[in-house]
Amino acid sequence: MKLIEYADTEMMMIDLANTLAGEINAALTHEDRVSVALPGGRTPGPLYDDLCGTSLDWDRVRILPTDERLVGPDHPRSNEGMLRARLLTGAAAQARFVGLRPGADGMAGLADRVARALPLNVLVLGMGEDMHTASLFPGAPELESALAPDAPPVMQITPPDQPEPRITLTAPVLRAALSTHILITGAAKRAALERAAALADPQRAPIALVLKGATVHWTEEE
Repeated sequence: MKLIEYADTEMMMIDLANTLAGEINAALTHEDRVSVALPGGRTPGPLYDDLCGTSLDWDRVRILPTDERLVGPDHPRSNEGMLRARLLTGAAAQARFVGLRPGADGMAGLADRVARALPLNVLVLGMGEDMHTASLFPGAPELESALAPDAPPVMQITPPDQPEPRITLTAPVLRAALSTHILITGAAKRAALERAAALADPQRAPIALVLKGATVHWTEEE
C-alpha cells in the first residue's frame, strides 16, 4: 500500500477531492459511465463538500455507498442521506445514485442493480479502529460468506455491538475496484491500519483485503 500523510484534515480533503476528480475524469475519457463507491460516517463529509464542486460530466457518474445501515434515508445514521446532503448537490446532483437499500424485489433485485454498476472505477473506504471496512466487521456471523470469492455483490451483515443490521458491498466487489483509496484520521486508526497490515488476515482485519495496491490518506488531526 501507499501511505500519504497530510499536515491537516483540510489539506487532505482538498487533495483527495482533486485526486478523485482526476481519476473520474480520466475514466470518462474512455467509458460511457463511471462507477464510484464512497463511505458514509462523519469523516468524509468535508471531502464531499469539495468534490461536489469539481467540474465533471456528473450525468455519466454512478455513485454507490460502500455500505448502508437499514434505516430510512432521512435517519441521521443513513449513509445515503449523508451522500445526498453533502455530495449530490449542485452539478453533482446529476449523478445517478445507486442505493443499497433493498426494494420490493428484495436482495436479489438489489444485487442485480449493483452488478450492473460494476466494476467500480473508483473506491473510497473508511476504516474503524476494529479494522472493519464498509460493513465487513470482525466477528460478524456473515463475514466469512461476504469474504468468499463467490459472494454476491451485496449482503446483509449483522455487526457486533451495533444498533442496526447493514447492507455492504462484499469482498469480490472491493477487490475488483480499479482504484482504491482509504481515508483515515487520528493516531488510533493509524495504529489499527498497521496492525491490519501485519495480520494480513481479512477475517480478523477486514481492511486487509484491499491494502495491496491501495492508497491510504491519513492525518493525525481528527
